Amino acid sequence: MCDLVARTGRLQQRYKDGSRLIAGCIPFRYINSGNGKVVQVLMISSSSGPGLLFPKGGWENDETVKEAAVREAVEEAGVRGILMDFLGDYEFKSKTHQDEFSPEGLCKAAMYALYVKEELETWPEQKTRTRTWLTIEEAVGSCRHAWMKDALVEGFCKWHKEKMGRGVDD
Repeated sequence: MCDLVARTGRLQQRYKDGSRLIAGCIPFRYINSGNGKVVQVLMISSSSGPGLLFPKGGWENDETVKEAAVREAVEEAGVRGILMDFLGDYEFKSKTHQDEFSPEGLCKAAMYALYVKEELETWPEQKTRTRTWLTIEEAVGSCRHAWMKDALVEGFCKWHKEKMGRGVDD
């Protein structure tokens, strides 16, 4: 049984200029291989169809964008760690979440890198999501959404190479 509870509903959601504001992260770790350390990213199954995702969800009025990104990592992927740098804002159109504040389903996601220090045994959404560690190459091929692939390639990979990449193979 999980003591943590996932937030639900849209009453506390933030909106700006007709877009729902989203916070998310790309969780990562290093594993040892024969050639040194390799970076892996954590992806989760979608609760609404095939393909893999990075943890993300609505940024709520009572939290900062960074707090929202960390919360989503715990709720959806069951991981905790060190929230690193901002990777960028990524705009997309939700096919399932149109509402009175965003009738066209427009969303703007602030994505961060999260260095994973702990994988929880139980987490709020574990009954509806599985988590999978992948190499960057595997993750690029597994992304359900084009904007998440952009966040991985244009955001995370470039950031990782500049800030973290010394002695690590992507």
